[in-house]
Amino acid sequence: MTDRRAFLRNTVLALGGAVLTGCDRVSESDTGAKVLESAEAVTRRVQRFLSPSRALAREYTEADISAVFKPNGSILPDTPAYQALLRNGFADYRLEVDGMVERPSRLSIEDLKALGTRTQITRHDCVEGWSVIGKWTGTPLASVLDHVGAKPGARYVVFHCFDNYEEDTPYYESIDLDEARHPQTLLAYGLNGGGLPVANGAPLRLRVERQLGYKHAKYLRRIELVSSFADIGEGNGGYWEDNGYEWYAGI
Repeated sequence: MTDRRAFLRNTVLALGGAVLTGCDRVSESDTGAKVLESAEAVTRRVQRFLSPSRALAREYTEADISAVFKPNGSILPDTPAYQALLRNGFADYRLEVDGMVERPSRLSIEDLKALGTRTQITRHDCVEGWSVIGKWTGTPLASVLDHVGAKPGARYVVFHCFDNYEEDTPYYESIDLDEARHPQTLLAYGLNGGGLPVANGAPLRLRVERQLGYKHAKYLRRIELVSSFADIGEGNGGYWEDNGYEWYAGI
């Protein structure tokens, strides 16, 4: 089985490289865009086959923790709502959880802690090519979903953030319910044994350890359960996805 999985993984990587080599030419046409969307769907299904829904990302030891956890993306949102919370030490922070849920909620960090905690040491892999290892503490997203109750038909969890890109474009990201319920998917409020630094996403950020760094939304303002992305952003499931990145960023 190990040899078979290795063969399949290498085959997928080779095919992915072939597709990417021709991306610039292919994406110039409407037909090319459809081909790339289809290729992403195939890649996602194969990656899910190779990495079953409960398979864990590698966890490390205390000795492996990086001296500095390099921040990615925004490092200090300048939106009025975030700045007001920052001035008050996030004492008034509440995470809104709504959309296709039975019990919409507004949760403080203490409320989240009461739903359960988990600590894990994992590697953050950035699409830019760098990696760093950190120790995260947070509430499993699955516990929050159990608390609010997903309605039938809900397929995705959308993360709305306090930071804006391009001055007035709110950052957002999304994952499906399978990834949301994975045991290592956390709403993290602690890093390396202390509080979560502002540059790393305070007061709350997503950790979705089996995907690349741009999926790990920071500065969480609201979580929304939806059946589709059609009415959110440009309909692709995330800020970077609206700008050409793949929605499923499995590693």
